[in-house]
Amino acid sequence: MADARMSFPTSEEAIRELRAGDSVTVDGHIIGIRDRTQIRIFDQGVPPPMDLAGALLLHTAPNVRKVGPGRYEKLCIGTTTSARMVRFTEPLGRDYGVRAICGKGGLPDEAIEPMRRLGMVYFAIVGGAAALETTQIEEIEEVGWEELMPECLWKFRVKDFGPLTVAIDSHGNSLYHEVQAEAQKRLEKLFARI
Repeated sequence: MADARMSFPTSEEAIRELRAGDSVTVDGHIIGIRDRTQIRIFDQGVPPPMDLAGALLLHTAPNVRKVGPGRYEKLCIGTTTSARMVRFTEPLGRDYGVRAICGKGGLPDEAIEPMRRLGMVYFAIVGGAAALETTQIEEIEEVGWEELMPECLWKFRVKDFGPLTVAIDSHGNSLYHEVQAEAQKRLEKLFARI
């Protein structure tokens, strides 16, 4: 396991250097996205109003305050559960060149093969860390599809965002598999004692 600092957007080559278990701190830009945004892109066929190439997408629907036309200040920006959005993983990488997704709770196994093939990773973040995440977001620079509030596309400028854990890497490795295998071993030992 290694510690890394990355700036987004980034390249496939940089993503392929990461391994499951690595800790990553992020600078640069991340894009906030959620269910309704991805439904618009993929189910309704509307291209996103922001460039997603090389992006880190954060599963979020932030709490913000409007301060002017198209301008918002952050109040609380946390993550939401990723599993229900797994069907969008492959087309995000294939069609738009997304390099990383960050959320809580992990992605199901069906995300592993597309992430391996397309050069993507899944970053896990501790649930309930919204207060810390909010301080690491320096500014909301752009908002797309405001009518989907709060499930718009959000462009955040970040500094020292994280640390994030590489939970699924671009080589087919998943920390979730390792945890499940270890839990199964412990369960079997417990049953053997009974």
